[in-house]
Amino acid sequence: MGEEKKTGLADAVETGASAAHTIKGAIKAGKAIPGAAKGAAAGGPYGAVAGAVWAGRKHIGKIIAVIIILLLLPVLFVLMLPGLIFGGLVNAFSPADSEAPVLNSETAIVENANDITFTINSILGEALDDVMARIEEDFASSGVDHMEIKNSYSSGPVFNANLIISQYCAARDEDFESISLDDLAAVLRDNKEHLYSYTSVQESREVTTEDPETGEETTTTETWIIYTTRYNGESYLADHVFALTDEQKELASDYASNLSTFLGDGLLQNMTEWTGNSIPSLGDVTFTDGVTPVVYYNQLDERYASQPYGTDNIGGYGCGPTSMAIVVSSLTDDTVDPVEMAQWSYENGYWCDNSGSYHALIPAAAEAWGLPVSGCTTSEPQRIVDALSEGKLVVAIMAEGHFTSSGHFIVLRGVKDGQIMVADPASYKRSEQLWDLSIILNEASRRAGAGGPFWIIG
Repeated sequence: MGEEKKTGLADAVETGASAAHTIKGAIKAGKAIPGAAKGAAAGGPYGAVAGAVWAGRKHIGKIIAVIIILLLLPVLFVLMLPGLIFGGLVNAFSPADSEAPVLNSETAIVENANDITFTINSILGEALDDVMARIEEDFASSGVDHMEIKNSYSSGPVFNANLIISQYCAARDEDFESISLDDLAAVLRDNKEHLYSYTSVQESREVTTEDPETGEETTTTETWIIYTTRYNGESYLADHVFALTDEQKELASDYASNLSTFLGDGLLQNMTEWTGNSIPSLGDVTFTDGVTPVVYYNQLDERYASQPYGTDNIGGYGCGPTSMAIVVSSLTDDTVDPVEMAQWSYENGYWCDNSGSYHALIPAAAEAWGLPVSGCTTSEPQRIVDALSEGKLVVAIMAEGHFTSSGHFIVLRGVKDGQIMVADPASYKRSEQLWDLSIILNEASRRAGAGGPFWIIG
């Protein structure tokens, strides 16, 4: 589905280029005209379009009327996506692809997205080092015997890059000329000490030692400080780093949703159609038609749907913890339901406000329950088939398609008649169907994090 959208944009881009200058005179609302003029001066016709739309987006009705008249689909794309993904809003072309305008270059857009994600990841890594240094300083001044650090991010930071990008662009509002990756990096680095925090508790631990000469045992009591690190999250960034108004927060949320769909990365896992409804309790369900009996949970089950996942709920946002509840309950001696797994995910920093779960939840939860886990890409279909044939389970993060309109975790639970059996935490019906592996490979997230879009577990 994503490819069809890009093709439609490609077909219309020449019309957009020839009409780019026209739109400056056609949009007569607010600051749209001076915005267009700035864009034209800096980046040619595509910069003019970007500037016009960005500065006049509050007058969306008039702009859309112009779009309809001019068939200016590139303008509509800029209107609906954060400007940083195009490398800012004042340049017509990108060094990554000098032949095609940046608004119509998949190469340039993907490179921009990767550069942004790498930069954010690096800065969050610096911020994690900063909070660890603060913990060391606190311990050194405490006079306590020992310390222990619980750090959920030891394998790397977790974050929603799309939402950070969108919050930054929303904060810049009509000042589109200043939008750049360097500027975003500067803002984040200026607030590095606020990106992570920590909590601490003291506890007493008894330690028994044995005298090597006499064999006599002595028990002493030590005082420990237990530190827990926490990524403050995108909600904190919205309030304290970007200082967004409620209107800007809503704009950023829309940007992030559109960007996740556009990139096909599955970062946004909310079920937009979920309105608080649930299904009657399924009771105890176990699929026994594969090598491994699979305990099935459904996030919409009335027992779980309205239960909290952070400040969200399992019904709308809990496909990640529900999938891992399926995996853990099927592959270990523990029975862990979606409520328990959602609480674990929240307490350990894998819940993403209004977006579901960070992809790192999957390997982290597997490791926490002592299960071997390895990432797998779409170019390794035989690994997936072999793993399922051996009785292992595979968690997949899906993008727009048969399973979701945005992002959604599912569990691949076996192979039958050359097709894949699934445990879809949002649909018992889909869980009873057989699926072509090609569908799952084609619709898996194209930009998954934490080693995905597939995780082989067991």
